[in-house]
Amino acid sequence: MNEMMVDPESLLPQFGLSDFRPGQRQVIDRLAAGDDVLCVMPTGGGKSLCYQLPALARPGTTLVVSPLIALMKDQVDGLKAQGIAAELINSTLTPAQQEQVMAAMAAGEYKLVYIAPERLRNGRFLEALGSAQVTLLAVDEAHCVSEWGHDFRPDYARLGQVRKRYLPSVQTIALTATATPMVRDDVCQLLQLDDPKVFVTGFARTNLRFGVTQCKTDSDKQEALVRYIAKQQGAGIIYAATRKACEEIGHLLPGLTKRKVGVYHGGMDSEHRRQVQEQFMGGDLDAIVATNAFGMGIDKSNIRYVAHYNMPGTLEAYYQEAGRAGRDGGDSDCRMFFAYQDRYIQGFFIENRYPSKEVVKEVYEFLLSRPEDPIELTLEQVRRAIDADSTEAIGTAETLLSKADVLRRLDSSSNQMILRIDHEHPDVVSFLPKSSKLRRRVLGVIQELVGKRRFDDVYVRPQRLMDKAEVSREQLSRVLRELKRLQCFDYVPPFRGRAVHVVRRDLKFHQLDIDFEELARRKAAEFAKLDAVIGFARSGGCRQKVILDYFGDPAASDCKRCDRCVPEEASSTGTALWKKELNERQVDNLFRGLRVILSGITRMHGRFGISLVAQMLSGSNNKKVMQWKLNRLSTYGLLSGLKQSQLSKILTTMIEHGLVVQKEVDQRRPTVEISELGKSVMHLQTPLPNSFLLPRPLAYGLAAAAAHIESGDVSTAERPAEDVSDPEQRQVVQPTVTDTSSPAVEQSSPTLDSIQQDQADPNADDADKGVVNVTLEALISPEQQLLTEARDALKRWRRRASAAHGLPAFRVLSNATIDRLAELRPKASSELEVIKGIGPATLEQFGYDILEVIQKVVEQQGDEAAASSSPPPEQPSANEPPANEPPPDQPPPDQPSANEPSAAEALTSEALPAETPFAAVDEAVLEAVQQPDAAVETDSELGDDDQAYWTWRLFSEGYQLEEVVQVRRLTVQQVFDHLRAAEASGREVQSHWRR
Repeated sequence: MNEMMVDPESLLPQFGLSDFRPGQRQVIDRLAAGDDVLCVMPTGGGKSLCYQLPALARPGTTLVVSPLIALMKDQVDGLKAQGIAAELINSTLTPAQQEQVMAAMAAGEYKLVYIAPERLRNGRFLEALGSAQVTLLAVDEAHCVSEWGHDFRPDYARLGQVRKRYLPSVQTIALTATATPMVRDDVCQLLQLDDPKVFVTGFARTNLRFGVTQCKTDSDKQEALVRYIAKQQGAGIIYAATRKACEEIGHLLPGLTKRKVGVYHGGMDSEHRRQVQEQFMGGDLDAIVATNAFGMGIDKSNIRYVAHYNMPGTLEAYYQEAGRAGRDGGDSDCRMFFAYQDRYIQGFFIENRYPSKEVVKEVYEFLLSRPEDPIELTLEQVRRAIDADSTEAIGTAETLLSKADVLRRLDSSSNQMILRIDHEHPDVVSFLPKSSKLRRRVLGVIQELVGKRRFDDVYVRPQRLMDKAEVSREQLSRVLRELKRLQCFDYVPPFRGRAVHVVRRDLKFHQLDIDFEELARRKAAEFAKLDAVIGFARSGGCRQKVILDYFGDPAASDCKRCDRCVPEEASSTGTALWKKELNERQVDNLFRGLRVILSGITRMHGRFGISLVAQMLSGSNNKKVMQWKLNRLSTYGLLSGLKQSQLSKILTTMIEHGLVVQKEVDQRRPTVEISELGKSVMHLQTPLPNSFLLPRPLAYGLAAAAAHIESGDVSTAERPAEDVSDPEQRQVVQPTVTDTSSPAVEQSSPTLDSIQQDQADPNADDADKGVVNVTLEALISPEQQLLTEARDALKRWRRRASAAHGLPAFRVLSNATIDRLAELRPKASSELEVIKGIGPATLEQFGYDILEVIQKVVEQQGDEAAASSSPPPEQPSANEPPANEPPPDQPPPDQPSANEPSAAEALTSEALPAETPFAAVDEAVLEAVQQPDAAVETDSELGDDDQAYWTWRLFSEGYQLEEVVQVRRLTVQQVFDHLRAAEASGREVQSHWRR
C-alpha cells in the first residue's frame, strides 16, 4: 500500500485548483488505499489530476505511459510551470539527454516521468527502470490496450507483461475517456490489474450540443460545412477521414469563410505538423482541418466547435474527438455532416485491417521467398510485389504472422544488431560443449548484455560485442550464425530502417496458428461499431442519450440541447414543423401515410432499396416491381398520389429520423427495413418523434395522398390511452377525426376520446346500483369467443384485401381456411405455411397481414381478460354518446347506412352492375350466402332474368365453374341453364365457361 503522506485537498492549489471535479476525489482515495484503478472519465473531466496529485502525495516516481509526444510535452510543460519535477523520455531527446534523464529518474529526482509505450522495448530504459523507485504506474489512453478499442496499439498490449516482469506489485491506474463495457473488461485483463476498482464518471457533456446535418453529395456537404463554419465563433476543429479530403477542405474554407484555416495529417513531415499545431494552439489559426492523427491530448480549452466532415468509424472515436470542444466548460457545438456513402470509406479501412486469408498467405510466401535477413522492405514495396489493395492490409498481415511466431517486425535499429535469449535458464552457456571455447565466450558476453531481459529483443552495437568478446567482425559473424542453431537463441544482423525478421522457414501456411474465425468475429464487431455511428446519425431520439447508452452509462437521459431534443427552426431550412403548421385533419392523414409506408417496408422483408419501395407505394408498373410481384402487396399503389421521387425523399427523411434503417446486404446496394422505433410508431405504441421534419410540399403532399386511406387499412395495435400524456402528441398517437364532409374521406379514424369510451364499461350505471348484468358474451367460453372474434376479424380483413386487389374474396381466403386459421391461430410464418389453404403465393402476398390480424385479436382478448379483473373505468359524461354506439351521423360498423342498400338490395339493384366494382358485388354475394339467418332475399325470390344475369356476371369477371356453383348455390345444370338464358338475352357467353 502506498498511502498518501498529505491531505489531497492541500495539494489542489499547486495545480491552480480549489475544488475537485466530479469523480476525482473518489479515484484519488482508492489510490491512497492501495487499490488498482480503472478510471473512465469524459474528455475535459480532469483525468490527469487523478494520477498527478497522488504522485506528489507519495514517495518515489510515477511512471506515465502516454501515446503521443505532443501529449507528453503539453503535460510536462504544464507541470514544470507549476513547479512540479517532471520529465519525458522520447525520441526528441538525444541519447545523451535520455541517459541523463534515466540517471536522474534512478536517483529519485522526478515525481513524474512520461514515456511512450515503445520505450518499454528499449533495453537501456528497462535497466534504468530496475533501479528506479517507481511507486505508481499510470496508463493514459488505456483503451489503446484493447483490440476491441477504437485505437488499438500493439505496444500498449505488451504493458501487462512488462508490468509483471519489471514492475511487480507496482500500483497501477488506467485512464481513458472512451471505453465500452467490453473494452473496460479487456483493459483490466490485459494490464493484469489486481482486483481493480472501476470508476465510470458520467459520460454526459452537458455543455455540448450535438447535431447531424444530412447530406447527399460531397458538394452538398461542402456547402453545408461552409454555412456552418461561417456561423461559428471561436476556434474549431474539422475532422476528415482522408488526407485528400483534408487538403480539399483546407483550401476551400479560407476563401469562402474568411477564416484562417490550417491542415494537419500524417502525410505531412513532422516539422510541418508541429508548426501547424503550434499556430493553432497559439491562436494564429481559427480552425484546423485534420485526420484523426490530430487531437489526442491536445489541451486547448477554448475550442468552440468540432465538425466531422466524414463520419468516424466508431462512436468511441467520435465522442473522443467531439469532446475536444468546450473543455473550459463553455457552450460548444459538435456537428456531423452525414452522408451514407461515407460508410464505404470506413468500410474500406475495416476491410484492410482484417485482410483475407489469401492476402495473408501471399504476404507470408513472398517474405519466405526473400533470401536476405532482415528483410528491409517497406509495406508499400511488399504491397506492390503482391499487388494488394493497401499497405494497411500488408501491415495487418505481418502482425498476424508475428503473432503466429514465424516472423518479427523490427523497429529502426540505427545499425544495431538484435540479440535475444528465449530461455529462463540462468546459464545458457552450459548448453554448449566445453570444447567450443569461442562460442562459449561470445555467448557468455551476450548473456551478460541481455541480463534480465530474457524473451525480449536487445539492441546492441556490433563493436561493443566485438570489444567485450575480443573477436574480429568475421569471427563474430561466423559464431553468431553457429549460435542460431540453438533453439533458445536468435539474432538479427544490423539494419537501418524498419524491417522484418523471419524466425521460422520450415512451416507451410496451413500449419500456422492463425485463428481466421476470430478475425472474422472481430471484423464483424468493427462493422457493428460502424453501424452504431450510422444509428447515431439517424437516431430519432436524443443524440447524447444514444452515446451514453452505447457506453453503458446508467445515468443516461435526454440532454435537452441536441438537434433532436430542440429541433432547428423551420423558417431557415424550408422544412415543416408539421405538428405546428398542419391542421388536425392533415396531421391525421400525414401520420396515416407514414404508417402505410412503414407497413409497406415491413411487407418487403428488408430485401429492397428505397427506389423499389417508392415504386411499390406509388403503384408503378416498373419491370422489377412486376418481376418481384410487389404489385400483389396490400400496400401497392396506396400512395399513388405521390411521385416516386417524392416518396424517395420521404423515405430518406424517415431513415434520417430512425424510423427506417438502411443495411448493406450486397456491397453498395443498401436495402431498407423498419426499425424498432418504426414498428412502435406503426403500431401506435410510440408517438412520432417531435423532431420529425418534412419539407412543406412533401408534408402537404403526403397528407393529401393518404386522405383516401381508412385507418383500418393500416395494421395497428392501438396504444392504451393512458400511455399518452402529452396533449400535443395525442393527435399523433391516435389519428384524429377527419372531416367527413370531404368526399375523399369516407370514414373517420378513432380519436383518443372515442378509444377511451370504447374501453369504458357500458353497464357502469347499473353496476353502481348493484345490478349484475349477464351478457351473452359472458355465457360463451373464452375459447369460443376468441374463435368467433378471430373468424370475424379475418373476414373483415378479407373484405378489405379483396376490394384493394380486385380479387374475389375466396381467392384471398376461403371460408374453410378462415375457420382453420381462427382455430389454430398461428404465430409465425412457419406455423402459417402448414395450414391447408395457405399456399406459397398466399403466404408471400398476405402472410404478414394474416398473422397480424390474428395477433391483434389474441392481444385484445388478453387485454379484455386483464381488464375484467380491474376496477371499471370512469363513466363517460352525460354529453358523450354510449360507449359502444357510433356517432349519430355514422352507421355502425359492418351495417349499411340509411343511404346504402343491404346485400340483398344490392343484388337486385339495376344500377349496381354498371356502377359498383365487382369486388364489392362479390363480397355482397358472399355475405348473403354466408348469413343464412339474415333477412335477405334469396335467389329463389329473384326473377329468372336476374338469376341468369348474376350467374353470367360471375363468369364474365373470371370465376370458374366450380366457384360459380359455390357462390350461387346452384347445381351445374342450373348454371348451364342460366348461361343459355343469358346468351338468349344477347349477352356473350364464352365456350370455356361450360368446361
